[in-house]
Amino acid sequence: MAAKSAAYRSEQQPGEREERSKRGAAAPPHVPESSATNLDRLIHERTRLAIVSALAVNKSLTFSELKQLLRATDGNLSVHARKLEDAGYVSCTKSFDGRMPKTEYSLSAAGRKALEKYLSHMEALIQATREK
Repeated sequence: MAAKSAAYRSEQQPGEREERSKRGAAAPPHVPESSATNLDRLIHERTRLAIVSALAVNKSLTFSELKQLLRATDGNLSVHARKLEDAGYVSCTKSFDGRMPKTEYSLSAAGRKALEKYLSHMEALIQATREK
């Protein structure tokens, strides 16, 4: 494997390796860094995108409803919901329904704005890809 890496590095044009390291190894040379790497990483993760999307089309959803809708485990859903809550994208209200605890989530104004920005960015990436 090390031999392959050394061979690849020796085939690169002068300055190409330095340029790639400035851009980051994940971005291919033909893709502008600003297009794909500026996505909101918080929303881009699959489970968090699903949570925000579900809340965008519902006034609110309980933890149980989100869990069933996303087919997520308790731990997975709670960790991702907490990250969105900490960012101010989602608000969480805890109450009791009789003696049963009830956790309800809703999308905040900041969350809706972040989702709209994310969707616009994705649409622009898709359009740019189709134009090539």
